Amino acid sequence: MNQVLLIIDAQQELIDGNREENTIFNKEQLIGNINKVIEKSRKADVPVVFVRDLDVAEGKGNGFQIHSEINVPTEAKIFDKSATNSFYGTGLLEYLKSQQMEHIVIMGCETQHCIDSAVRTATINGFDVTLVGDGHSTLGNDVLSTEQIIKHHNTTLHGHYNVDHFSTVRNSDEDLFRPTHDSYR
Repeated sequence: MNQVLLIIDAQQELIDGNREENTIFNKEQLIGNINKVIEKSRKADVPVVFVRDLDVAEGKGNGFQIHSEINVPTEAKIFDKSATNSFYGTGLLEYLKSQQMEHIVIMGCETQHCIDSAVRTATINGFDVTLVGDGHSTLGNDVLSTEQIIKHHNTTLHGHYNVDHFSTVRNSDEDLFRPTHDSYR
């Protein structure tokens, strides 16, 4: 089975914050879990793809780059996006289809925006998805706490389906590159 690790918006300024925005919730845990899953992907010979948001740090400088504490594989592919959805106008979908990917493991920021839209769009486009439940985070909002947003999305997206393809939520300690989707079909 062809699979990929997709890490969304794990950028320096989004994770660390700036004068206008706070630090992402559970920053150290997020970075640690991303690095743990990158290492698992390396051992499983699974490619890593990063998506960066052009709105972060106005799309330039160190703040725009993937966080300096994340162990970016030298062969990782990087796409830049200008919309919430990582598949919109980036070439990501074409790349995944050209590589005949079937399973996408997703991590990154922000839960209720880019992570949610990526999971849903991937299932619509014929991929099974594993969302790393302890591998995504958010800055929060005025309605729900960061913990509530993460818990809500982990609950909502576990078992989310679009006919033939769906998402499961598993934690970073699990064998993420041994998907469990077929046991639910």
